[in-house]
This record gives sequence, C-alpha cells and structure tokens, in this order.
Amino acid sequence: MTRTYLVTGAASGIGRATADLLRAQGHAVIGADVKDGDISADLSTAEGRTELVARACELTGGRLDAVVSCAGIAHFDPLTIKVNHFGAVATLEGLRPLLAAGTDPRALAVGSIDAVHPTDPAIVDAALAGDEEAAVAASQAAVDRGEGHLVYASSKAAVSRWIRRAAVTADWAKAGIPLNAVGPGVVVTPMTQALLDDPAMLELVERSVPMPLHGHARPEQIAPLIAWLTSPDNTHVTGQVVFADGGADAVLRGDRTW
Repeated sequence: MTRTYLVTGAASGIGRATADLLRAQGHAVIGADVKDGDISADLSTAEGRTELVARACELTGGRLDAVVSCAGIAHFDPLTIKVNHFGAVATLEGLRPLLAAGTDPRALAVGSIDAVHPTDPAIVDAALAGDEEAAVAASQAAVDRGEGHLVYASSKAAVSRWIRRAAVTADWAKAGIPLNAVGPGVVVTPMTQALLDDPAMLELVERSVPMPLHGHARPEQIAPLIAWLTSPDNTHVTGQVVFADGGADAVLRGDRTW
C-alpha cells in the first residue's frame, strides 16, 4: 500500500537516507529542508514552521500517513535549541491534524544518544515549558560560560522527553497515532564528518559515544528502523526513544534504566 510521508531534513544525512528508502519501497515522500526540498522552510523561525504546515496542506490535500521530523543541527549556538526542539515540536504538532486524516498514521522525531549525556536543566525546563525565549536565553548563557556543548544534548533530551509526554495523550494515543523517536549514536553524515576527520576530536567522540557493535553507522543503517516505526506494522510501540547506537546507551548507563 502506498503511503504519503513528509520528512524534514530530507536534503542530507539520515533524512535523505530515509526519504530514499521510503521512495524505494514505493511510497510518496515530500521532502522538506531549509533549501533543496519539495518544501523549503527554516524551522528555526516561526515563519518557517508556519510555511512548512501551509505547504504540506497544499501538497497533500490535507492528509498525511506519516511524518518524520529529522531536521537538526549541532552548533554551539541557541539556534540549535530552536531547530532541534522547537522546530521538531512545531512540525509534529502542526502536522498532527493531517495525520489524523491519514491512514494508519505514524509520527517520529530523530533524537540522539546525546540525550543521555549531561544537559543544562535551564534549557531543558524552558523547552518543555514551551518558552522559546527562555530556552534561547539559557542556551546563550551556556555558550557564554564556555558550555556550548550542552545546548545540543539539551535540545535532544528535551524533544525526547516531549515525545514521552505527548505520546500517551488524547491528541496522539487516543487518536491512534504512535509517536516515537530514534536515538542514533555516531552517524557518518555531513554534520559529523569534520569531527571524525580530526584525530583529536575522533578520540573524544569515541570516548563519549562508545559503540561496541559495528562502530559508527551510516545513515542507510538508521533509515530501516525509522521506516518500520512509521509503518502500519507498528501498532503498539509509542512514547519510546529507540536507540540505534551500537550499544552506546548500554555502555554509558548500564542497567540503571531498569
């Protein structure tokens, strides 16, 4: 059965690999990105988020079967919380009415193993409260005190926690829409390539994200998990962050999550 998907961040990395896989499976895919997409929208801005939803309505006639929120950045900058959390939440919330009109609707965001790393509570709390201004201010404060690395981890932790909260509500679970996240480990993409090419940074990456099973992943190795979680075959998995991390979460947290 052909389904209609919308994938953000579809111009590169995991988003592109996911869109390519879904198309190869025979599905219709609307790719969105800041440029070079069927929809061009800057998800760091309110205007871009509104544009995404408006264009999606135009292109789909008001119905979608699945949404994959993959757009993300990893800068030591408040822009990261704007895209990774607020852009993702706006995508999922804004397109939820289109999913409600679809068949076997599913939704997913791409998180990160970094969500289990240290975070800045001020950033996370403001994000979960929906206060973008406060989250941006807390992110800038982290950058100013030399802890800009906390912004990315905080953005991924916040969106993962938002998914846990939202998934079981009437808007999602009672509407029959599974809502999940995947948490990749290190994936070789344009966003990470420069780090991996630097021997000193590579050593740091491998210490912070140990991946005993097969090492670093390619985007094409994450895409099948996303495709399954957003397929009709997934009837009961919801509110989960499914780590595709080569064992990094198990190394870093052991059995403490049980």
